[in-house]
Amino acid sequence: PYEPVVPGGYADRLEDDEEVYDALVVGLRAYVRKNGFRSVLIGLSGGIDSALVAALACDAIGAQNVYGVSMPSKYSSDHSRGDAADLADRTGLNFRTVSIEPMFDAYMGALGLSGLAEENLQSRLRGTTLMALSNQEGHIVLAPGNKSELAVGYSTLYGDSVGAYGPIKDVYKSDVFRLARYRNRAAEERGEIPPIPENSIVKPPSAELRPGQVDTDSLPDYPVLDAVLELYVDRDQGLEAIARAGFDRELVARILRMVDTAEYKRRQYPPGTKISAKGFGKDRRLPITNGWRER
Repeated sequence: PYEPVVPGGYADRLEDDEEVYDALVVGLRAYVRKNGFRSVLIGLSGGIDSALVAALACDAIGAQNVYGVSMPSKYSSDHSRGDAADLADRTGLNFRTVSIEPMFDAYMGALGLSGLAEENLQSRLRGTTLMALSNQEGHIVLAPGNKSELAVGYSTLYGDSVGAYGPIKDVYKSDVFRLARYRNRAAEERGEIPPIPENSIVKPPSAELRPGQVDTDSLPDYPVLDAVLELYVDRDQGLEAIARAGFDRELVARILRMVDTAEYKRRQYPPGTKISAKGFGKDRRLPITNGWRER
């Protein structure tokens, strides 16, 4: 089994990715065990975030105590369904598929939703499904959101944000990819099967809530977004200072506006492991409602 280096003694200094990954494992394990839980439940989309969360959970409490659920809709791609199943085969976690199409059709027939409301309905049906299984079977739900998404409000309240704990809520998306590659590389070096499917790492991130959707329809490329977020969120730099660092001023203003208006979502997100100098929560708390905007 995967065992992080125990603090203390004269252990060799860990490389950065190993140190961060181990911290995330220890944080998740401590939360589950110290709160008296035995098992966790994860919605597996085939994407990189849920894949990394699943790998962390398997390393923290054992694959036999991790339950994954694929919840496809009519917009879910075949590769996403296959990547979720591949992850389950690689890790040995418990896996099932629950289609949300019948529920979705019933809601659409009753409400006639469209656009963003239709997209968010899918996410909320998945959240309701996870919480129902949690109540029925006694698992705690892990929320898969990362720091980039939380920063700009790229999540659905009562949808993908449901859960008791957010293992990667303090990990920027760029770092999610890096940690996934680290974990697979560590497995290969030990002669083990890498837990995260390569396709989950290389394919364009997408919520798959409408045909052909990708994250960059709504967000800047993650390397740029994360670089701006680090300056604004972690280093308290303002609009002009970030623009002087070489970023397009209009793009910076847009990102800062998204961060400033998403505080109400972050307040309702579950707790998670802190790995940065300034995580959302007690490190960076702003009024939920205010009229101030940096111009």
